[in-house]
Amino acid sequence: MAVTDDAISTIKAMIVSGELKPGQRLPPEKELSETLGLSRNSLREAVKSLEIIRVLDVRRGDGTYVTSLEPQLLLEAMAFVVDLHQDQSIVEIFDVRRVLEPHAAALAATRITDEELERLRVSLDAVSLTTSVEDLVTHDLEFHRLISEAGGNGYLASLLDSMSGETIRARIWRGITQEGSSARTLAEHAAILQALQNHDPEMARAALTLHIGGVESWIRSALEH
Repeated sequence: MAVTDDAISTIKAMIVSGELKPGQRLPPEKELSETLGLSRNSLREAVKSLEIIRVLDVRRGDGTYVTSLEPQLLLEAMAFVVDLHQDQSIVEIFDVRRVLEPHAAALAATRITDEELERLRVSLDAVSLTTSVEDLVTHDLEFHRLISEAGGNGYLASLLDSMSGETIRARIWRGITQEGSSARTLAEHAAILQALQNHDPEMARAALTLHIGGVESWIRSALEH
């Protein structure tokens, strides 16, 4: 993650200094990687990250451009990266989720209907390792919401849905920067679904604890860098 962050910071500095202007095309990948002292893989990851948050516009067959925004707006688009590294509240949200969501999953294991299980299966079957980070995060939000609702406690489901929405940017950033995060998410969702299909509350509780704990651990690690 640190190498990708360094690459992003370097490109951002080029935008701030005016070396790269809104609407300007970036130099070819080989030239830019040599200029920045980065491997081409690190540069590609940085470009991908900046494309997702709309700082860069990758035009297939044409090149990569700085988006046609005013410089101050470009900096605002980068703000969520700073937020992730400086705002401790994101850790507190995951800390609370790690306590409450396993309980919601245990409730769901005893109450979930066949129709609700089918909706979870459809949601999981709709994504794969080739799914974009944004679409995978959308699936993740839906998957967790369906489980909370299946638990039958409307207040708890509403509370968890509200907290989950506060972590979207962190989840996207994890998907961009942590190798294997997509495969890990899909495997953990499959394990959660299996526990719910078996109507096993303790396995559902354990699977959710592992899942939320993994993301929380990554957040804590990111905040230390």
